[in-house]
Amino acid sequence: METIIEFKNIKKAYGDKVVLEDFNLIVEKGEFVTIIGSSGCGKTTALKMINGLIEPTSGDILVEGKNIHDKNLTELRRHIGYAIQGSVLFPHMTVEQNISYVPHLLNKKDKEKTHLAVSKWMKIVGLDEELKERYPLELSGGQQQRVGIARALAASPDILLMDEPFGAVDEITRGQLQIELKQIYEKTGITILFVTHDISEALKLGTKVLVIDKGVIQQYDTPHELLAHPASDFVKQLVEKERHTCHLPDDQLVDCKYSGASGYSKHR
Repeated sequence: METIIEFKNIKKAYGDKVVLEDFNLIVEKGEFVTIIGSSGCGKTTALKMINGLIEPTSGDILVEGKNIHDKNLTELRRHIGYAIQGSVLFPHMTVEQNISYVPHLLNKKDKEKTHLAVSKWMKIVGLDEELKERYPLELSGGQQQRVGIARALAASPDILLMDEPFGAVDEITRGQLQIELKQIYEKTGITILFVTHDISEALKLGTKVLVIDKGVIQQYDTPHELLAHPASDFVKQLVEKERHTCHLPDDQLVDCKYSGASGYSKHR
């Protein structure tokens, strides 16, 4: 498969505090990578390095084979979707204006194309057309989060970065957003990197799960392999409850496959 993001010998330190150390990672195009670890482990730092919001102390980050040090960061960010926890919408703009913001910057002349893109993504994320003229304060938390996701996707980026995007919504809405995001991923084939503090969410959504502890990668593997063969004590403790949800003896956990929203099932 084609490499779309690569971290090479990354270190990030703030004075004497090292956040990431000897961080090497290859993300292949079309993967849905969920990133999990304890608070302060460096997962958000790693995410923000991809679009240049945080610079490494040393090392290189390549996006689509090109070092981001050699790229115009404004241009880079226009082609990478970014969605974070809670509402970061422009309060003075309508839903349509919020979603169309980046597409308009990229193509000011073709207003019809932008209008169609807004309608398309509103439908995909489960927003009614009648909400187009509303302002963020007139929306529920779940609706605001959907607008944020639609805005991140409206320019049809190759990469979508998500930093605990569902952390501020209720459990029912969160479950619905997870299903919708999984459907978007399956329809578009976009590469997603998704930071979460919830191991269940990480296993449910990810095609690959990246586990970080104290700035060091503990394991980067499929949900199935993480459950069946945890690579360290930290990973083992993290997934212990999830592994036993399979209701299988330890020696049969290799046959246990996480099947997304439907839970666990025995897989041979």
